[in-house]
Amino acid sequence: MGRKKGPLPLFREVKILDAGSEGKAVARVEDRVVFVPFAAPGDIVDVQVYRKKRSYYEGKLVRIHKESDLRVIPECAHFGLCGGCKWQHLAYETQLHYKQKQVKDAIERIAKVPYGAFLPIIKSEKQYFYRNKLEYTFSNRRWLTSLDAPKEEGGPDEMNGLGFHLPGMFDKILDIEHCYLQRDPSNDIRLAIKEYALNHQMSFYNVRNWEGLLRNIIIRTSRNGNLMVIVIFKEESDKNSGLLEFLGDRFPEITSLMYVINDKKNDTINDLEVKLFKGDPYIIEEMVTPGKSNKNLKFKIGPTSFYQTNPEQAQKLYEIAYNFAGFKGGELVYDLYTGAGTIASFVAPSVKKVIGVEYVEEAVNDARENMQLNGITNVDFYAGDLAKVLDEEFIKANGKPDIIITDPPRAGMHDKVVRQILNAEPDKIVYVSCNPATQARDIAILHEKYELLKIQPVDMFPQTHHVENVVLMKKR
Repeated sequence: MGRKKGPLPLFREVKILDAGSEGKAVARVEDRVVFVPFAAPGDIVDVQVYRKKRSYYEGKLVRIHKESDLRVIPECAHFGLCGGCKWQHLAYETQLHYKQKQVKDAIERIAKVPYGAFLPIIKSEKQYFYRNKLEYTFSNRRWLTSLDAPKEEGGPDEMNGLGFHLPGMFDKILDIEHCYLQRDPSNDIRLAIKEYALNHQMSFYNVRNWEGLLRNIIIRTSRNGNLMVIVIFKEESDKNSGLLEFLGDRFPEITSLMYVINDKKNDTINDLEVKLFKGDPYIIEEMVTPGKSNKNLKFKIGPTSFYQTNPEQAQKLYEIAYNFAGFKGGELVYDLYTGAGTIASFVAPSVKKVIGVEYVEEAVNDARENMQLNGITNVDFYAGDLAKVLDEEFIKANGKPDIIITDPPRAGMHDKVVRQILNAEPDKIVYVSCNPATQARDIAILHEKYELLKIQPVDMFPQTHHVENVVLMKKR
């Protein structure tokens, strides 16, 4: 028999030293790092350890003896349970400080290369209600807080909930009363759907048994007032059309009302048919190109299309990438991980040609449609795994790039892609990243031939630890 593990320790009056990765605060006890969610640098707290590793602990804040001067009162009543906005208890300027520090630490500790200008982080003018997309989940097993007594003791008799997954709990949903991430009428729509479903005895999904009619809702908005609502049902039912008709009548501002039948054991809908109930099968988002072209771009956003979730900051992010590239007009540009072609269309009016490569074929179809919508003819798109597509034959067929813009997912670029960029030897590389750590890893490899000239963090997600970063690298 294995040795029985002892109880995990309770550390008393621990000083929080820093704000670390994944939005967790950092302390140090017994020469080990302790990660603590929802604490603030400067707090003096008690921490109950729930996970012990060789070099660190993970713990839960159980008592605050002294609050940090950096603390503010969170706006959201769900703070501390919902994992979506883990930094609401920090003043916005403090959030920006630690995001800038996160980027600087990644460059200096992971990339370990010399760098030029490190520019101050660009803040978001909107600190709340900035997202254009949210997804909510139905559950008949909503989370009961410490204030909720069991039903037999006079507690809640309604276990159905509509909201967000609790961190680390696939089968528990935090019922959301008011969310500060998406502008009205997002909250009103969610609450109206929940009320209708309860009044009409529509069953909420049970993820353990894969039973229940209502699974998810997705709400997408655009800056010009378009509004898309997608309701995901488990199966066809006479009750479905009733809910959809109710939504259309109650919220005439919905320009695209759609639904999906998902009887799979996962929530993804990319491989399922999305059916139009009312309105258009897309919404329109707009963006203005910089420079002399000053072109007003329009983007069709379908139910599964990718688009930056903070559109105002996306405009700034792409302007930074554009300015870093310093286009003269005759360049051949490769746009890697192009998605729906937003960056490609943004720079196309200022260059000779753009080659966009993306591994999601549906996104490439969206990109091609957006080029037609905007009358852009100097962009070609290719779908496929970049590690396989971007080879010497591809470069020979499409031409040696003068500038490469790359915006990979959080995992960063595949090593083969990084090596092929080195082989292609563009004059400049503009690297946009949502994960400074993997970006720094790739920068370390690219440093074989390129120097790091500029670094520009951008806050796309206020109240969270997430930060975007743009760097300019130039061939020696």
